[in-house]
Amino acid sequence: MGQKFLYRLYIGALRIPALLPLGVLYLLSDAIYFFIYHVIHYRKDTVRENLLNAFPEKSPEERKAVEKRFYRHLGDCIVETVKLLHISDREIDRRVEVANPGVIDAIAAEGRSIVLYLGHYGNWEWMQAIRRHFRKPQVAGQIYKPMRDPVMEKVMLKIRSRFNMLCIPQKKAYRTLLGFHERNRQFIIGFISDQRPNGGYQHWTSFLNQETAYIVGGEQIGKRVGAAFLYLDVEKDRRGHYILTLREIVPPPELMQGEYPYTRQFMSMLEQTIRREPAYWLWSHKRWKVKRSDCESNK
Repeated sequence: MGQKFLYRLYIGALRIPALLPLGVLYLLSDAIYFFIYHVIHYRKDTVRENLLNAFPEKSPEERKAVEKRFYRHLGDCIVETVKLLHISDREIDRRVEVANPGVIDAIAAEGRSIVLYLGHYGNWEWMQAIRRHFRKPQVAGQIYKPMRDPVMEKVMLKIRSRFNMLCIPQKKAYRTLLGFHERNRQFIIGFISDQRPNGGYQHWTSFLNQETAYIVGGEQIGKRVGAAFLYLDVEKDRRGHYILTLREIVPPPELMQGEYPYTRQFMSMLEQTIRREPAYWLWSHKRWKVKRSDCESNK
């Protein structure tokens, strides 16, 4: 009873701002930016360290400008995510444009499933709106990491299923997707694969000027079922407007000779996106908390 009450309380409280137009919510975003940046200094040391390591060639003034734009964008992400509780199909279609949705249709016509790689770039919670731009595969979803708080977990699942997206916990991804394949059910599943691995730091590549551990589950599953690999390239056109471009992941010959070439090529493509406009990536994430040298010294 306690969890049900809290869930209804949280949803009820979030629905109030969700009813407001985004133009009004962006005023709230400005207040959030001021509070997290100037008052509580939310993970400011982490952000600054990440930016320094990723962009040593930039001047302190240039990195400071990126830092401020990042925190403003983070405020936008918060209010935009809340807005998913009450946003019309028409409005989300106006704000999330897919440049080339025919790519998905063409692959689906071949009878293949799709592993769709993306990063914590732009507003990744809004990326589920891509579901409105294709009819097949009928099974469409995303892999996610469950939250520790069961009530917030239920709240976020409601938000993340706004466009009938199937939310699959990380630990159940392999079994679930293989099950779809065995039943001849095509799928397109989003893998946000730019975070730290949960454990077993065995696979490393160069990413944003640093040795970076990466997750291999998407490629393992995709190869097992003969899936196509796509990267979702995101541009923030202006406040509250995103352009999505589907790009086929084609590893160059030198990557094909090594391990997990599709994942490493995704990381390279994501880096290009971040370097194009760095403020829209999640710099507050402790991406490089674990160092390769530490892992190797503990062997």
